[in-house]
Amino acid sequence: MNRVAEIDYEIEYNNRVRVPENAALMAGWARDAAAYREQRAPRAMSYGPGARNTIDFFAGDGRGPIAVFIHGGYWQALDGSSFSHCARGLNVHGIDVAVPTYDLCPQVSVATIIQQMQAAARELARLGRPLVISGHSAGGHLAACLLATDWQTIDASLPKGLVIAAYAISGLFDLVPLVATSVNKALQLDPAAAKAASPLFWRPPAQGSLDAVVGGQESAEYFRQSRTMTEAWGAAGLATRYGTIESANHFTAIAPLADPASPMVARIKELAQR
Repeated sequence: MNRVAEIDYEIEYNNRVRVPENAALMAGWARDAAAYREQRAPRAMSYGPGARNTIDFFAGDGRGPIAVFIHGGYWQALDGSSFSHCARGLNVHGIDVAVPTYDLCPQVSVATIIQQMQAAARELARLGRPLVISGHSAGGHLAACLLATDWQTIDASLPKGLVIAAYAISGLFDLVPLVATSVNKALQLDPAAAKAASPLFWRPPAQGSLDAVVGGQESAEYFRQSRTMTEAWGAAGLATRYGTIESANHFTAIAPLADPASPMVARIKELAQR
């Protein structure tokens, strides 16, 4: 009898090992982000008392929904300043883009980071426009969490439809497989906490839509994560879309955000203009 091979989650989720050139790619993010801030200085916003409770707001034409981009880094690395250039593509089309930063594990928990991004969305709600949330990797997880948030339990004055769409790039929606990996050294999740922080196991959103896209060169687990998420929420009645970014690895999957002519920017623009 053939036995099904066990999945090596360390290999599946250790993106820095899978993509040896990751350091050069991330250095490129920082350079491109700094150059874009010089070209288009953001407005600084705050959503809380902490030094990292900040939002860089890259103004477009000030009309229509606001696009939000939440950075990745496995909830334990990086900040929004390395991703300013991800606002370029949508800014060219006149769309306002907000790039929040959050505290990192192990100084805070994943649950706290979810709460911080809810607080950032609440702050952006003061501008009186709905939000389209995009995010990469851990940011894709957080985008799904914001789509599934019951905003009136956060603040009764907030509209139920504050978040009208989520666009997750290489997102993580089931955190349970991470418990047995080196990623969890900083996250410090046990299986129960991992499941509680996983939007796959939350009540599906009653409105809006979820796009989940994955780099074509990513691990099987990343494909499974996005496919399972779109299938689960789609079966519950939500509009979902699953797709791939041809030839992209985990670190190059966000590159299309800087290109105003990319299909990714066109799709997020469509979500913002629906």
